[in-house]
Amino acid sequence: MANIGYARVSTADQNLDAQIDELARHGCSRVFADTASGTLNERPQLKACLEHLRDGDTLTVVRLDRLGRSVPHLVQVTNEIAERGIGFASLREAIDTTTAVGRLFFHVMAGLAQFERDLIVDRTKAGLAAARARGRKGGRRAVLTGDKLTTARNLYKEGKMTVQQIAEVVGVSRASIYRALKPA
Repeated sequence: MANIGYARVSTADQNLDAQIDELARHGCSRVFADTASGTLNERPQLKACLEHLRDGDTLTVVRLDRLGRSVPHLVQVTNEIAERGIGFASLREAIDTTTAVGRLFFHVMAGLAQFERDLIVDRTKAGLAAARARGRKGGRRAVLTGDKLTTARNLYKEGKMTVQQIAEVVGVSRASIYRALKPA
């Protein structure tokens, strides 16, 4: 009957220490940790954690969003471990699925988390649509414009320089040269 922790951050710039410390304070004898987006299907440490869990163990996370990428995924994972006799606990949301109230609360909180995520997606889409309607498009500005573009095209047409040499002369990457020379 072990308490096993799982921690996750989305990028290498983020730090796992706070999650690992909190899980240790709550009695986790072992903590598995991933640095990967929650939307990824393949998270090696989550897979290892789920394989490590045994009947009577409890999987503990700091927050629900550390485990699942969506409500259906959270429900799927918790149902799969429940079928194996494994409990689930989320510290922030005070969820413990080893009790009936905990299971109910988990489903309510998971639904609210999905609702919040859907609202964020809707607001993002609305903002992008409003920007497009005003003539703005997303993405990074082109680095190869005006004189640089003309120079690059002329040098390429002359055929005396490699794309790498043209890129060095103009001061951009080879990929930028290839994109600029690609037929529209």
